[in-house]
Amino acid sequence: MHDTHQAFFDQLAEEWDLSFTAEDLERLTRVVNRMQITAGSDILDLGCGTGILFDMLRRKAGSKGSVTGVDFSLQMAARAHRNFPFDNVNVVDADVVNLPFLDRCFDMAVAFSSFPHFSDRQKALLETRRVLKPGAELHIIHLMSSKEITAMHHRVGGAVAHDVLPDAGEMARLLEAAGFVHVKVEDKPGLYLASAINAKQLLQSTL
Repeated sequence: MHDTHQAFFDQLAEEWDLSFTAEDLERLTRVVNRMQITAGSDILDLGCGTGILFDMLRRKAGSKGSVTGVDFSLQMAARAHRNFPFDNVNVVDADVVNLPFLDRCFDMAVAFSSFPHFSDRQKALLETRRVLKPGAELHIIHLMSSKEITAMHHRVGGAVAHDVLPDAGEMARLLEAAGFVHVKVEDKPGLYLASAINAKQLLQSTL
């Protein structure tokens, strides 16, 4: 399954940017503007694809901050690296269920249009929490509701046919089980935004 997903996204990498309209980017900008990103922040982009969020995030992080994108598709990661060859942008070909970073090294994590494709959601959330500093925020973003995303994946078929975005209740349970607090989930037509804060104490490792 994992290799099938990698191959699916590898094939889409060259044309991926074209799937986002100017309206999509404006909506994304509004969502990012709602986040409390301070200059100097080190931000982790989970399932970064070709780096759609990079420019928005890096401008807010500034020259003293950074954006690190992670994607399990080598072609997506390579495209992201070509798209954003800036000093404060890093791209890593890795899986979110096994992040190659030290504990507590990021000030924020975001996952745009990627969460349904994580092979093990709970492990991905535990890994994300591990690499976030205490009190750091996680934001999971889609430009569709959970029902709209699930229906779209079913129409597309193939490797993503059964990739489901949890509804608000299930997402809240997943985040809380991973040790996140102050969970808020907005799930409506045209927008899905789940936000949570890393609790002050790490859970005992279950990885």
